[in-house]
Amino acid sequence: MALKTILHLSDLPNLDHVPEIYSTCFSKGLDLNRASSFRIPKFMVIGHRGHGMNILQSSDSRMKAIKENSILSFNSAAKFPLDFIEFDVQVTKDDCPVIFHDDFILTEENGTIFEKKVTELCLAEFLCYGPQKETGKEGKCLYRKTKDGKFVKWNVETDDSLCTLQDAFQKVEPSLGFNIELKFDDSAVYQQDHLLHILQVILQVVFEFARDRPIIFSTFQPDAAQLVRKLQNNYPVYFLTEGGASIYYDVRRNSLGEAMKVCLEGGLQGIVSEIKGVFKDPGAVPKIKDSNLSLLTYGKLNNVPEAVHMQYLMGIDGVIVDFVEEISQTVDDMIKPAKEMTREGKGESEANSKLQFSQKELSFLLKLIPELIQF
Repeated sequence: MALKTILHLSDLPNLDHVPEIYSTCFSKGLDLNRASSFRIPKFMVIGHRGHGMNILQSSDSRMKAIKENSILSFNSAAKFPLDFIEFDVQVTKDDCPVIFHDDFILTEENGTIFEKKVTELCLAEFLCYGPQKETGKEGKCLYRKTKDGKFVKWNVETDDSLCTLQDAFQKVEPSLGFNIELKFDDSAVYQQDHLLHILQVILQVVFEFARDRPIIFSTFQPDAAQLVRKLQNNYPVYFLTEGGASIYYDVRRNSLGEAMKVCLEGGLQGIVSEIKGVFKDPGAVPKIKDSNLSLLTYGKLNNVPEAVHMQYLMGIDGVIVDFVEEISQTVDDMIKPAKEMTREGKGESEANSKLQFSQKELSFLLKLIPELIQF
């Protein structure tokens, strides 16, 4: 049964090793002593799974350049003017938080493809897939399932070994923020105690190794989102939603309006929506902002510079992108004119006005976009 009640810290078992308050701050000076005071300082660019996700059947070489969710991918992304990288965290059977997107690991044995659930593997089993850190040691070949049901070898131009959450904290450029997606299986039903245990295991690693690194938690699992917010008051928690692109049994996942309710009821700091959901319902943006919630987006359209620029004008707070080099440059070009004009003494409001469409043009575009977006 889904977790229905908001828990009090005094009701939660085994929290001895999870500090109630862990003070931190953004490297750029934003105070995060309390997550409730979190405010995004500017339009953020976040690298999706690091340098970008892998789509193995894509004709675009950028989608197969670097193994996603790897230390190499994270540090490659750090070379560009990003604020955060986003990655997916699951917990192994022996309680180690690891970074991997898919629910299952696919490999070939004796000509047959086998799938093994990541959360049912111990750490040693998980790490035996893909390239190995030890010289001369060969890992098991990784496969991936395409949307049309085919199995393809997970071949990329530059491969890297699988990694843990602790590895990321210790080996990734320390000024780069982490958007930690708490990954759960959409088809699974999580009991309260199990959900709590998973979050505690992840939080213990975060509190031990985060130091001053900026952190944002996000998850599609509404109960997990509200619970991780209840468990700690140090880092902001965002609720992930497809904004209606897919329909789920849990109605809280089916619209931006429902996402707002999850955030307001649980004291969360923001929403991360599929950009199609926002473009389909642009009127939700001012409602979200009026509720003092931040709004980030993800999705393929965020790899299109014009779509990113449109979001900047709409007041969206940031984008999760695959083409980190191109989009970070696009955002720099958008923001730079305002900065230059402000330095020249013309004032920020005047500088911003130079970047925007007229109110009539913007209104027209916001009415037109939902007609162009097809789910």
